[in-house]
Amino acid sequence: MTFTQSRNTKGETKGETEVALTDRQVRAAKAPGILIDGKGLRLKITVNPKTQELRKNWIWRGKVDGGRVREVGLGSIATVSLEVVRKRAQALREQARAGIDPIAAREAERAQKATEAARALTFEQCAERYIAAHEASWKNAKHRQQWANTLKAYAYPLFGKVPVADVSQGMVMQILEPLWAEKTETASRLRGRIEAVLDWATVRGLRRGDNPARWRGHLDKLLPKRSRARKVQHHPALPYAELPGFMAKLREAEGLAACALALCILTATRSSETLEARWSEIDMDARVWTIPASRMKAGREHRVPLSAEALKLLKLLKPQKRQKVEFVFPGAKPGRPLSNMAMLQVLRRMKRTDIVPHGFRSTFRDWCAERTNYPREIAEAALAHVNADKAEAAYRRSDLFDKRRQLMTQWSAYCSSPPAAGKVVPIRKRKG
Repeated sequence: MTFTQSRNTKGETKGETEVALTDRQVRAAKAPGILIDGKGLRLKITVNPKTQELRKNWIWRGKVDGGRVREVGLGSIATVSLEVVRKRAQALREQARAGIDPIAAREAERAQKATEAARALTFEQCAERYIAAHEASWKNAKHRQQWANTLKAYAYPLFGKVPVADVSQGMVMQILEPLWAEKTETASRLRGRIEAVLDWATVRGLRRGDNPARWRGHLDKLLPKRSRARKVQHHPALPYAELPGFMAKLREAEGLAACALALCILTATRSSETLEARWSEIDMDARVWTIPASRMKAGREHRVPLSAEALKLLKLLKPQKRQKVEFVFPGAKPGRPLSNMAMLQVLRRMKRTDIVPHGFRSTFRDWCAERTNYPREIAEAALAHVNADKAEAAYRRSDLFDKRRQLMTQWSAYCSSPPAAGKVVPIRKRKG
């Protein structure tokens, strides 16, 4: 690389002289090297070895902190004119005279801008990032959907576009107070989700101070406890005495969703556990359906004993060996099961808007208590409920499977027993 030397002025760097460049000289220069403009400003000319493209970039070179040499890039001639680059070089010289390292100052400025940009992130943007970071650990798609939908319905309209650093207690209370009395459970979950997002933002350095959605020692002073705000609302359930008649009508219903509801009732499982059932989880020979911990509410594997009626239904649904089907109840979208609304639609078509699929677990529990002599822990284990007594749970290692198989056999027989009036007909698989 060569240095272009001027003819008539004293240079700042040994071995180099300087003279003010002109726009014409800058545009006309072709040879690789450095053209000196003066006072530390120079034009560096290089050639891209692959494309042979000529590059011309401005550089300021000067001394700071008692003689340390610094070089600062100021852009190419295509984006920065000679007039503008001289002003930038002048500013760098003034920084150097003041004892400020231009490179350190530039890095600090970039860091400050990045921090300001980060702190300008809205609550909605932070919530989306929180969900993206954590959704893989959540049990199922329904939970992920509920997480996002709750925030979209209640939080985003009020402070979704507000910088996360500015979300205040007043904003949180404005959302929670109207909901707390009427939809206590929804409000409580919403509060927890807002708190989680704001905690995430605090750890990321995007906000400071106390979390305005924190419950203990904070919102618990402003809102009543959930138990006092509203009594627990149970899922509408069918009285167990009406179940045989209901099952008879359900067997008359066509479609995959009707089969799903029937299996859900026969196994006393949750709706999501049934709808997301995989053929790989079911052992027809052993008459066992093993639901992995990742799909269970309690996060523990659950073995479901399959009664003869449940096996009969599954055999009806079993695909041919040449067919590769993952889900027992495949949905319209490839690789996805039936929607969580599918079973509810079956009830609506049956004109039973007074009950919901989850309520059949209560039907099963009431039947166990009223019509059988099985101990309470057997029924609770069948429902995959966690033992609230920690000491008792610590000593119990068995899942009481054999006793549960007997219970589920009796439950299946009750579900299939003749109703007071009418004829029981077999469930029909969806045509086609």
